[in-house]
Amino acid sequence: MDNQIALKSPNAVDVADGFGVRMAALPARSKIAFGAGIAALVGVVLAMTMWSSQGDYKVLYANLSDKDGGAIIAALSQMNVPYKYADGGGAILVPATKVHDARLKLASQGLPKGSIVGFELMDGARFGQTQFQERLTFQRGLEGELTRSITSLAAVQTARVHLALPNQNGFFREQQKPSASVLLSLYAGRTLDRAQIAGIVHLVSSSVPEMDPKAVSVLDQSGALLSGPTDASQAAAGLDAQQLQYVNQIESGYSKRIFDLLEPVVGRDNLRATVTADVDFSQSEATSEEFKPNQGQNAASTVRSQQTTEQSGGTPAAPSGVPGAASNQPPAPATAPITGAVQPLQAAQGAGATSSSRRDAVTNYEVDKTVRVTRNATGMVKRLNAAVVVNNRSVTDAKGKTTQVPLAPEEMDKLTALVQQSIGFNKERGDSVKVINAPFKGEPIVKDDTPWWKQPEVVDMLRAAAVPAGLTLVALVVFFGLMRPALKAMLAKPVPVPGANLNIVSDDELVPVAMPRIEPPKVSEQLVGARMLAKENPAAVASIVRDWVSGEGSAA
Repeated sequence: MDNQIALKSPNAVDVADGFGVRMAALPARSKIAFGAGIAALVGVVLAMTMWSSQGDYKVLYANLSDKDGGAIIAALSQMNVPYKYADGGGAILVPATKVHDARLKLASQGLPKGSIVGFELMDGARFGQTQFQERLTFQRGLEGELTRSITSLAAVQTARVHLALPNQNGFFREQQKPSASVLLSLYAGRTLDRAQIAGIVHLVSSSVPEMDPKAVSVLDQSGALLSGPTDASQAAAGLDAQQLQYVNQIESGYSKRIFDLLEPVVGRDNLRATVTADVDFSQSEATSEEFKPNQGQNAASTVRSQQTTEQSGGTPAAPSGVPGAASNQPPAPATAPITGAVQPLQAAQGAGATSSSRRDAVTNYEVDKTVRVTRNATGMVKRLNAAVVVNNRSVTDAKGKTTQVPLAPEEMDKLTALVQQSIGFNKERGDSVKVINAPFKGEPIVKDDTPWWKQPEVVDMLRAAAVPAGLTLVALVVFFGLMRPALKAMLAKPVPVPGANLNIVSDDELVPVAMPRIEPPKVSEQLVGARMLAKENPAAVASIVRDWVSGEGSAA
């Protein structure tokens, strides 16, 4: 068989070798750099993931006792849930995506148990416990339930409830009534008004049978009694929250009147006013009785009733003198002796008769009676004091320069009259109104010379972005410094060399033609090389052209 010389076409050059082949063809140094770059990029991605997950922690539980906190941390460690502390250990933080899952799992384990226990104490009743132990357990459970209810208020941070439940006995004639004491710890800056305190008292008294609301005492963390006296006379001794609020409403109402009346005259932000009200919350009651005779033309009109009683009586004369005939004769008229001679013995005369009379008169007159009861109203304004400061007037001249000019005395008198009319000025009551004119001093604008890179918000933003920016920079350095050269070498297409892949077909065997490897020539040099090859080896060129025409060049 004739020797056949076959020459591969340049199109047959495999310019898309496999990635593994190209990777294996790289030098050892490039392979090491490529592997180190991949490892560094994986580390950067993991660091970014961990940093982003650490920044998204939320509160799992807060305000836990040490016992509950230790139990929860042990349970989280068993569940392989990461956690952190906040507020000095007062709160436990977990990743935001695991908050609800962790709470449900901890709730199935009965955590947190909490320092406040309620009626769940009755679930662990032991066999054979005494009646005293059962009553004590019930009392502890009732105190815990009341504590939970009170701490649900927004202003209450913690609470403690103490119940005094006497043992009721049917043999006692007078049963002792239960009582309660509540100790509250309020959040900083929060208070309870009278309605909320009354609600707490009503809650406790309604939860215990036969408990009088007066037997419930409410105290705050400073030991002050919040429930207050129930007697009206004792409550009027001092101002409570409602009375203080009433005074504030009165003062703010008068101040608003002044602002609404004067601001359209002097301009906005050119007026300052304050009103102080002296309010009398004392309660007084007076009772008086007045008696006056009837006034009329008929004096008898004053007589309501009259009663007269007359009584008379007497005794007859009894005989007296010497018994005999002379005593039986009527007495002679008595004569006075003229001389001092002894008169003859006269006959006996009877004793003189006596008489008596009595008269009683009772007269009742009509008398007027007036009973007057006076109760003074509470919350009466005893005195008002108003102080008003008006800013100077701003005047702009023809050149556009603005100056401050004081107000004229006539204008000040008009403003004073307006203020007096607005608050209902009463001179007899002792009210006072003072209106003055003074320039307002505006606060100078302090220019912040701090550079923008030293401002707190910029520093915080840079701190927050420092970690991701640093990791991104490391990733770019790794990619462009280690991985990019290796990838560029692997993805680069090899340049075909003319005659480098020429094979001579001899006896059905491909015999490579030893040709020197030359650098890729330019376009003109390639044409010159092809022409020289056709002159030196025409058989090979003819074989190549024949294969191109017949379409077998790719198969060769």
